[in-house]
Amino acid sequence: MSRLNRALAALALLAALAGAAWAQGYGGGRRGGDTPGQFDFYVLALSWSPAFCESDAGRRNRRQCELEKSNEFVVHGLWPQFERGFPQNCGAFNRPIPRAAMDKAAAIFPDEGLARYEWNKHGTCSGSGPSEYFEDVAQARAKVVVPEQFHRPRAPFDTSPQEVERAFVAANRGLRTDMMSVSCKSGMMSEVRICFTRDLRSFTPCQQVDRQACRARDITVPTSR
Repeated sequence: MSRLNRALAALALLAALAGAAWAQGYGGGRRGGDTPGQFDFYVLALSWSPAFCESDAGRRNRRQCELEKSNEFVVHGLWPQFERGFPQNCGAFNRPIPRAAMDKAAAIFPDEGLARYEWNKHGTCSGSGPSEYFEDVAQARAKVVVPEQFHRPRAPFDTSPQEVERAFVAANRGLRTDMMSVSCKSGMMSEVRICFTRDLRSFTPCQQVDRQACRARDITVPTSR
């Protein structure tokens, strides 16, 4: 093999390795393809409803915000996750979700459209059917104690991502700051994400989720108008 051919082969190998690394989660990709049931842990995402209703998405979906008058966390979703990256859209898109399953979702999600979206994008990767998936969402949510200061505050208040994490750690036995993250947008707390083992029995460390936390020094916890 000529020196030029060897150089071209080396470049091709490096490109393939870089592509594989990206597919495994560098930049939000995924590892092992989109096969139902293949994941490492779960992430429970709890959205701060007033922040969502201030966003562009919230302004487009007034139905949820009209229903969510209280200042509370609402379930965004339960996401199968890899240590790096995550699976998504693992099939069954066009299969109808049984009405009994949607009745379970209605007790958890603030909007039926969100429940259907979360099932299609994330629930199909869990390896469970829709009814079992929504039961798992409810189980995960029931395991999280929301700190008292986030129960329907009457007025906006300032805090920091670190203070939010410390409050959740103090309220939840076994939870550590490396098992969760706080998200923010436009200077407002938008979401808390908490990591669970696959069986949902306990919290679990999640380095990538933790690294993606809000980097702002101070954030505002908004309230509904």
